[in-house]
Amino acid sequence: MIRNVSNSNNTKGIAAIVGVGPNLGRSIARKFAHEGYTVAILARDLGRLSRFADEIAREEKAQVYAIRIDCSETQSVREAFEGVLSLGFVEVLVYNAYQPIPWQYGGPSNFSDIRVDSFQKSLAVSSVGAFHCAQQVLPGMVERGKGTILFTGCAASLSGVAGFSELCCGKFALRGLSQCLAKEFHPLGVHIAHVIIDGVIGASRGSTSSQRALVGEQQNAGGDGSLDPDSVAQTYWYLHIQPRAAWTQEIDVRPPNPRFF
Repeated sequence: MIRNVSNSNNTKGIAAIVGVGPNLGRSIARKFAHEGYTVAILARDLGRLSRFADEIAREEKAQVYAIRIDCSETQSVREAFEGVLSLGFVEVLVYNAYQPIPWQYGGPSNFSDIRVDSFQKSLAVSSVGAFHCAQQVLPGMVERGKGTILFTGCAASLSGVAGFSELCCGKFALRGLSQCLAKEFHPLGVHIAHVIIDGVIGASRGSTSSQRALVGEQQNAGGDGSLDPDSVAQTYWYLHIQPRAAWTQEIDVRPPNPRFF
């Protein structure tokens, strides 16, 4: 675990963001840091994660911790959350992890070409990892009668697509998990919601020009049919601060010019 600290007298709980890459995950972490939370960011690439933590801590004058996690491995999740929970009460969990799969690099996969281990890894990261992470934080949330868990889904959470079985099956399971947990834990004061990202995420304002070129998006996402991750992060924040009298269990976000759909 790497600690990155700027001056802060934070009295809020911890916001744990699982699956932090250069776009949406980083934007969500930045938003919660900006709102005064101590933030733990988790992903497999600790080197890159530490750079993000340094950047966010410096920009937002916040406490940010980088912790390595492999969501496909139960022991890794447990060890990672030992570190997270040592920081204090986890008030917010955002599960944004997913497993890159071959079709992202060359088009949809023929079903007969999908390897069983690849299929299982996608299921493990999309749904089993979410299950384990939720189990780590829910006891504390129930004890205090408050907390927020937000799961990131996508259009594949709603409808099967030819050549996308690895992604769809994991995301279907994640949506089911979110619905089950919402019905069980809403009465206990824990807000659980599923966010459907129905579009391609563009680059965040913290991305370099080379990173923006890599994802093929403009920084002012939206005009090209992509979603601005900083704007999407506002939706996650809104869900967290929603009044309990009218909690949302599922929400979808789409770009203004959905060129890809």
